Amino acid sequence: MTETRAAEWEQLPLEAKTTAPPPPAPGFGQEARRRLFENKPAVISIVFIVLLVLAAIFGPMLSPFSYFQQNLKLANIPPAFDTYEVTASDGERTRFFLNGSNFNLYQLDDDGHVLGLLRGGRKDILKKQQPYTFGDAEILLDYSQLPARLIALDGAEIRPSGWSWNMTYLFGTDQLGRDVLVRQLYGARISLTVAFVATLVNFFIGVFYGGISGYLGGRVDAVMMRIVEIISTIPLTLYVVLLMVVFDNGLISIIVAIGSVFWVDMARIVRGQILSLKSQDYVAAARTMAASPARILTRHLLPNAIGPIIVTLTMLIPSAIFIESFMSFIGLGVTPPLASWGTLTSEAVETLRAYPHQLFFPAAAISLTMFAFNFLGDGLRDALDPRMR
Repeated sequence: MTETRAAEWEQLPLEAKTTAPPPPAPGFGQEARRRLFENKPAVISIVFIVLLVLAAIFGPMLSPFSYFQQNLKLANIPPAFDTYEVTASDGERTRFFLNGSNFNLYQLDDDGHVLGLLRGGRKDILKKQQPYTFGDAEILLDYSQLPARLIALDGAEIRPSGWSWNMTYLFGTDQLGRDVLVRQLYGARISLTVAFVATLVNFFIGVFYGGISGYLGGRVDAVMMRIVEIISTIPLTLYVVLLMVVFDNGLISIIVAIGSVFWVDMARIVRGQILSLKSQDYVAAARTMAASPARILTRHLLPNAIGPIIVTLTMLIPSAIFIESFMSFIGLGVTPPLASWGTLTSEAVETLRAYPHQLFFPAAAISLTMFAFNFLGDGLRDALDPRMR
């Protein structure tokens, strides 16, 4: 009997030993991060937003031009153009391009940099022609029929030798000869600043307003929600316009105007989350331990509602950018010569037919930024949803 028991307690061989216990399951944060990085549109949006912020901060510093610097001689230059070459008898070669919208010739170097405006001879008003002399070579700019064309003295039309990017002004220039690229980057700085500051103000007002309303409940909740409903009945755009008229135009005014009314959606979402969480057992345990309402709200309820708060915050940023751009478009945003995407769009509409590139860049920036934040919000919503675990 003793031998049998001893055999039961003999040490097992190495190959018969049990395997090591499995590693602990990943936490909620690790799972959320993994799901977010598996969402390709969200990852691309994060990269785009980071690059946009870096370009808005450092881009204007690296540019040789300022957002207000004007050069009327180089107005309305496109970002790409057909190039022409004229060679004199002494072998001197002149490279230039024709701006068919304002009938000007601009000299280029071999790399595509704009050197300046070429001056021609006296215009023939009746024939709508202007001569240009390059050494002993002479050509005529004929704009009697559109599009304008270049013709030699023998009547042969001069054809483009190729095309080139504008290496001096990568996005071209506007009607005042200002660099569109640096104004675009400065506009990104203004638009993103308005969006982030206004959203941050909305975050604090909406979170604590909705949290207090949902936690206290009763008459306090009823009164606070009636205030929210009164604000919601007024169209947001109309309310912002009225505030902008009172505060006058300017960057600070539009931040105050958007931040003062943009928090109602956040307050409603936080209130709904607090109403569903305050009946949980851990809240009752905190009350039993004599925790104050402020501690329960800030240390227990709001941290557990952080997922919907972050998603809503991400969704509010593109809305703030759109509202700021719209206010600037109708003349109630930042004042010239400051540039935002809305003012750039408003200025480009005036020259849309002749210079569509001036409208393309700010419109593309607004659209891509709104898409990026919406995709990021969708990715965060899926990543922070506990039902996805």
